[in-house]
Amino acid sequence: MKTVLYIVRHAEAEGNINRLFHGWTDSEITPKGHKQAEKIAQRLKDVHIDVIYSSSLKRALQTAEYIAKVKNLPIIRTDKLKEINGGDWEGECWEDLAEKWPECYNTWEYKPHEHKMPNGESMVEFQKRIIDELMYIIRNNEGKNICIVTHGTAIKAVMCHFRSCPLEEMPYIPWVDNTALSIVEYDDGKFNVIEPGDASHLDISLSTIRNQEWYDEDLRRISKKDNDNSRNMIGREEV
Repeated sequence: MKTVLYIVRHAEAEGNINRLFHGWTDSEITPKGHKQAEKIAQRLKDVHIDVIYSSSLKRALQTAEYIAKVKNLPIIRTDKLKEINGGDWEGECWEDLAEKWPECYNTWEYKPHEHKMPNGESMVEFQKRIIDELMYIIRNNEGKNICIVTHGTAIKAVMCHFRSCPLEEMPYIPWVDNTALSIVEYDDGKFNVIEPGDASHLDISLSTIRNQEWYDEDLRRISKKDNDNSRNMIGREEV
């Protein structure tokens, strides 16, 4: 029996615009975030949704409230959909992380399977927490259309799982924009990614990540990896 997940990243929050690490830091969405939340709610207005789950953090709940209003559904809150616990990184400027925690920042960027937040969660623990909660939700809503509002790192981590990739490949999963929509089907024990993080409901003025310098650099790095893989495949075919 097919179950469909409509996974929404929360709207722009204070940490996103101020470039602060907010994992469990409970920040609220910005004025632009409210506009983004309105847009995703309107996008889902005519989509059949049976149930809405949300991370218990404010930025996710505030986003879910817009969707809940147009769908006339309650929000089921869960701590297990929260962002990664950043430990000592909480509230720190992104630009300071590499200087203060060089080894830890290196694993965050390039070796997530080895990453452990100082006094926080490891990426392995975090991914398992999110996947376990998604499977719990699916088991309790088999055959339904489920809206899930969660966080950026959570979406990257579960996309690895959905695509049957090892956690080592997580750096090459693109970040999705705030309120981007990912559609994933689950049937007979298998996941099928239908839509990976679409934000077409946002024009450029309402986008968050498309207006930040780091995003273009991240896309170039992922594109280079894809190109390298393509060249390697061609080489193997010629042998």
